[in-house]
Amino acid sequence: MRDGPALDHSFGAAAVSPDERRARIRRVFDAVAPRYDLMNDLMSLGIHRLWKRTLVRQVAGVQGKVVDLAGGTGDVARLLAATGREVTVVDPSAQMMHAGAARRGMAAVRWLEGEAEALPLPDSSVDLLVVSFGLRNTTRPMAALAEIHRVLKPGARMVCLEFSRPAAWLAPMYDLYSRWVIPALGAAVAGQTDAYRYLVESIRRFPDQPGFAAMLREAGFTQVRWTNLSFGIACLHEGVRA
Repeated sequence: MRDGPALDHSFGAAAVSPDERRARIRRVFDAVAPRYDLMNDLMSLGIHRLWKRTLVRQVAGVQGKVVDLAGGTGDVARLLAATGREVTVVDPSAQMMHAGAARRGMAAVRWLEGEAEALPLPDSSVDLLVVSFGLRNTTRPMAALAEIHRVLKPGARMVCLEFSRPAAWLAPMYDLYSRWVIPALGAAVAGQTDAYRYLVESIRRFPDQPGFAAMLREAGFTQVRWTNLSFGIACLHEGVRA
């Protein structure tokens, strides 16, 4: 696997200040919180749930303290907590976490407000950190990866589920769907066309598979690898703190 071209560590958001981007992202997720999971079902035809279950199977043997970073409403945390782990959702949006905490099956999950660039966790305290469709919304991605590296115990790993670059034969159809259908669904179901247009653009800015793997190595992770899901529409990235 090769590392690819030079990386834009801002994910293409250099024209916007970190504070402005942070405030914009917070507004987006506060606005869509009540119907976020419904919209994910509609946008992905329910496939995002299969992707998340694949992530959970990938870490089935890991016990101890688990962090679901940018965990939002806790759909992944609920699956992780079912095995008896100590699971904490860390997310900057109190609205998203409030929507999730009110649901059944969340009694075992801890909720902690915080940003990826400044995790409210001690050094070397986490046995596993997962992040699903959230890292692309950080204001300083390399700072977020450094923080993930900091809180993991030596030998512990992070697993990132994120949208990526689909296979060449699928890319044109996927591009049309994401450019036109997803914002229209956002308007019809959630009343948030602009919010979902932002979400689509954040997917477009995220590095491809080799590009993000190179970022993980730059942040100090070892044993970096990725697994494409649904022909590359999504991807599971993994790295270990040496």
